[in-house]
Formats: sequence, C-alpha cells, structure tokens
Amino acid sequence: MLRITTTAYYPRKGVRVMHSSPDALLRPDDRDALRQALRQLYDRSDIPVLFGGQVENRLLSLSQFIGVRTAGLRGLRVRAETGLGGRVLITGRPAKVSDYRSARSITHDYDRPVLTEGIRSVVAVPVVVSGAVRAVLYGASRGPDPLGDRAADAVADASRRLAAELAIRDEVDHRLRLLDATRGSAGERQQGVPLEELRQVHAELRRVAQQVPDEDLRGRLLDMAGRLAGQSTAPSRPGPRLTPRELDVLAQVALGCNNAETGRRLSLLPETVKAYLRSAMRKLGASTRFEAVVTARRQGLLP
Repeated sequence: MLRITTTAYYPRKGVRVMHSSPDALLRPDDRDALRQALRQLYDRSDIPVLFGGQVENRLLSLSQFIGVRTAGLRGLRVRAETGLGGRVLITGRPAKVSDYRSARSITHDYDRPVLTEGIRSVVAVPVVVSGAVRAVLYGASRGPDPLGDRAADAVADASRRLAAELAIRDEVDHRLRLLDATRGSAGERQQGVPLEELRQVHAELRRVAQQVPDEDLRGRLLDMAGRLAGQSTAPSRPGPRLTPRELDVLAQVALGCNNAETGRRLSLLPETVKAYLRSAMRKLGASTRFEAVVTARRQGLLP
C-alpha cells in the first residue's frame, strides 16, 4: 500500500507535524484518527511535545508527532516491557516519569532518540478498546518543570476520545462484514442472510453512521445502507426524498421499536422522533407507522 510522508507546520507554536497518509481505503487509516486526537490535544493543552503510535502484536510503532525537533523518534518501534511505552503496553495503565534520564521505573532502551530530542518529563497513556491496548499517546516536555496532573488528564481525555472513535470503526467493520454476506442476487442474499437480520444490519449501519465524526466515512456508510435497502427490493417507482434522520427513524420503527426505544437508539428525544416520523409519513402519503414502513420498503428506501 502506497504511503506518502508529508510535513506540515502549526502557526500557533511554529512546530512541525510529521505524518503519513494512505491510499483510499473503505475504513480510513486509523493513523488519521490518531493524528486528529493529537491535534485536538495540541489545541486544548500547553503540552509542547506530543507523539503516539498504534499497537500490533505487542509492538508499538510511533508514527505521529507534534513539536519534535529531530527525526530520532520517527518510526521507533517500542517492544512490550521496554521503556515507558512498553510498560504501558503490559499494564494497560497510564505511566509518567518526571525526569526521564534518571528514571529507575523503566528500562532505557530508547535513551538515544529520547535524550537527543531533549525530552525530560513524559506521560504515556494507553488507548484501550475492548480490553486491548490499540495505541499509546505521549505528552512530553523539555524544561525542568515536570508535566503535572493537568497535562496527564488532558492526555487521558484524548485517549478516551480516540478509544471511542476506534470502537465505532470496529463496529462499522463488523456491520460491513455482515453486509458483504448479503451481496449477490436478492434470492441468494435472502438464502444466505435472513431478511430480518438484513434489516437489522441496515438499521444499525444508519445508527452507527450518525456517531462517526469522519464525514467521508459517514457518507460511505449511509451510501452502503442505501444500496442495501435499494438492492433488497424492487421499487415500483422513484420514492420521495426523505432526510437522513427520517430514514434513521423509519429504519428503527421497521424493527418494531416504539418512539422511546427509537429515541434511545438514535440519541433523540421521543418528541423529536415523533416529528421525524410525522414528516416521513406525510412524504410517503401514509396514515400509520406500519403503512409508512411498507411504502418505504416498496419504494426501495428500506430493506
């Protein structure tokens, strides 16, 4: 897979950010989410040096950097139980050293790149998803004053946000695998996957899409949900243009959810659900919830 390395500058502090961007994938490269987490942390804190990387097979590969002055840390691979990051990989808990050079709580396998960078105080926080460490975020400073609890809390908050984003992406992948099982002719699809399960996948894809911050990924998920709905039926005529939220509500109603259940699943108030449902019914020319669902299915808006 082609990866292009780029360099960018942040005008507020005049520091450099190094990152890589992959070619187009259905699931965006998780390094993009890691980079975004560091950018947000950079904007919300006064931590001068930030970096991090993903974990695979108990190996941490550093790939994202803000505020670094050298290339020593770039591409560094941290093994479990070695250095501060390796300790975090094993424990799954944040760790901090106030003076890296003299710290006795960690091994010093990576002294050359760390000390060349001038780093003195470091905090490392794991990004834990479903009980597994998927990435590690670091905050560091070069001055004599160690990073305090406020800085550690800021890195921890960024870690939690990134963990939530990765969990959503994992759920999307799971749903897309189910969607792959529905490909082929309508007859093959219904033999391989029960129609009710197909409808659940469609509704869940739409629900998850609304939680995804990445606009490109959200759009592709909604497009796939739409194709899933359109390919599972043969619309007799072009259907009306329902808004994404109207379709979200109808998809949940089609599963038998009442207004309160639909609201909980979509993070909407029951009154808001009613408003979307009334609007969808009006556009579909339906007088009942059941009629709205049936009409939407006939027109290829729902599976």
